[in-house]
Amino acid sequence: MQTEITIRQFVDDDAPQVRELFIVANRLLSPPDLIDAFEGYIKRALAEEIDRITDYYGQRDGGFWVAIKDGTLVGTFGLERVSPQAMELRRMYVAPDARRRGIANRDMARQVCRGACRAYAVIPGTANGSGRSESAVFLRRLP
Repeated sequence: MQTEITIRQFVDDDAPQVRELFIVANRLLSPPDLIDAFEGYIKRALAEEIDRITDYYGQRDGGFWVAIKDGTLVGTFGLERVSPQAMELRRMYVAPDARRRGIANRDMARQVCRGACRAYAVIPGTANGSGRSESAVFLRRLP
């Protein structure tokens, strides 16, 4: 029996779990020769965005969502307006122990399309220095 995933708008009580997932996910993405650079990136992103999600996304006419399974945060994504016609998909992460279960491709994709895809073009977020933009891979899979 598969437990249902709930996708909902971020609330301030989610902040510690979002912060932890952000750190874990980015450390996993870091190539061995770029660990110091990634740690600097993580520190900047925490200060500029992750530790102030409500203000950050509110100032950019966007939103931030979390995926919850059995009361635990297992995924995140944000949408940030980059033009009158486009939203950028940002901060899409799935917890390592929850990956390969369709959370991003099924559950989070449904929510992204429900909200933004109908009214705006959704573009992938920029890669975080690893040369990989996992949101670009995700967007190619959307119907």
